[in-house]
Amino acid sequence: MVPISVIRHPKERRSKCSLTPLEGRADIDFFRARPNWSFDMTGFTVLALGAPELSPEDAGRPLLLLDSTWRLLPQIEACLYGRGVRRTLPAVPTAYPRISKIAEDPMGGLASVEALFLAKLLLGERDDALLADYYWRDVFLESLKRADLLG
Repeated sequence: MVPISVIRHPKERRSKCSLTPLEGRADIDFFRARPNWSFDMTGFTVLALGAPELSPEDAGRPLLLLDSTWRLLPQIEACLYGRGVRRTLPAVPTAYPRISKIAEDPMGGLASVEALFLAKLLLGERDDALLADYYWRDVFLESLKRADLLG
């Protein structure tokens, strides 16, 4: 089982966060970024845009997921130090309805729970329990089927 660490931006609203139902799982550690806080990402696979695509060869490293709005993501990245291995996910459409009046979401940006499910799937660990409480689960799974990422 791939160990998972999630770092949340302090302004991330838990009530709207797709990962909130996963709090309490033994395989997921949640951290809240805050001023003067840091995290050593050495040895982690860090999910990020613009990196080489995640593949089964990346199995064996713990996953690090940064949970934030796209606009505030650089603030969390500033808390990281060490040498992680950055990987991106295949571009599939998110099922999460996004409406931002401030910034446009990047192409390939997924809801956090979608990104976590897809990362584990690509690493050979399908974990349907991650999506059990996700309202848009069926729509997301269908998009993965259309992209030939899910049998």
